[in-house]
Amino acid sequence: MRIPARFSAVAVGLSLALLPALPTLNLTALSAVGLTPARAEVQKPVLRIGAIPDQNPEKLNRLYGLVANELSQQLGVTVKYVPVTDYTAAVSAFRTGNLDVVWFGGLTGVQATLLKPGARMIAQRDIDAQFYSVFIANTASGLKQIRNVKGLSELKGKRFTFGSESSTSGRLMPQYFLSQAGVKLSDFAGGAPGFSGSHDATIALVQSGTYQAGAVNEQVWKSNLRNGKVNRAKVEVIWRTSPYPDYLWLAQPNLDQSFGKGFTTKLAKAIISWRASDPEQKQILTLFGAQQFSKVNGAEYKQIEQVGRQIGKIR
Repeated sequence: MRIPARFSAVAVGLSLALLPALPTLNLTALSAVGLTPARAEVQKPVLRIGAIPDQNPEKLNRLYGLVANELSQQLGVTVKYVPVTDYTAAVSAFRTGNLDVVWFGGLTGVQATLLKPGARMIAQRDIDAQFYSVFIANTASGLKQIRNVKGLSELKGKRFTFGSESSTSGRLMPQYFLSQAGVKLSDFAGGAPGFSGSHDATIALVQSGTYQAGAVNEQVWKSNLRNGKVNRAKVEVIWRTSPYPDYLWLAQPNLDQSFGKGFTTKLAKAIISWRASDPEQKQILTLFGAQQFSKVNGAEYKQIEQVGRQIGKIR
């Protein structure tokens, strides 16, 4: 049956008049039941990077902001730096999947790897395979230069501070070397050492005389020297440790599923490709205290795991 033209026009008019009253489509509800509008934009995943807070927040925000921008340009994905409150929070965020890639110290990197089977150690700095801690002392403490590890016994009875409780270079390996000299934590003044929370804080506390001695990451010590934050008349290095492996970039095992086949390999290659000849990459390398990044030999971190188990930081 043919509908008269005037009725068709009225029907169209009524339809147009009623359009504003129609409810707005709930895209979230549609997605929940698997119905995505044809023209709806698919939300792209964001690569969330993090780092242990081993230095002051201002430097960390600057460094990892640059890292996020550089990786975003190289990989063609959105990269966001997510700060954490402490070393334990970094490990927890990686374990729960709230961080995709994290710059860990040796101990926290091993802890996170053990908690997340399949996690991949993708890069380390040129200085990380052979890393060092230094023991520093306030010049008024009476402590002199130490020639070998046995000389650390001179620290008995002194006010001593580590950095973070989970720091490789500021706690784990220094405690290991102290044990080789027969020094127990209860041997320090007050029956226990302090824990400053970061390398920068340890330097400041020893320099001020709050503590007579402490142990810090050598790279951070040198950085503070260059930046004029160390008064050599008040604090000095009394011993340098033997080398051990330390920092590394650790990636979640499922990045290829989220960002596409081969993404983890591309990420590793991007980091390893950074060179000082590129102005932006030079800033990053300078802040990291490195010339470049390289591949990681995961077997080298077995030493860190063994020491971590010995002092009860890994169970």
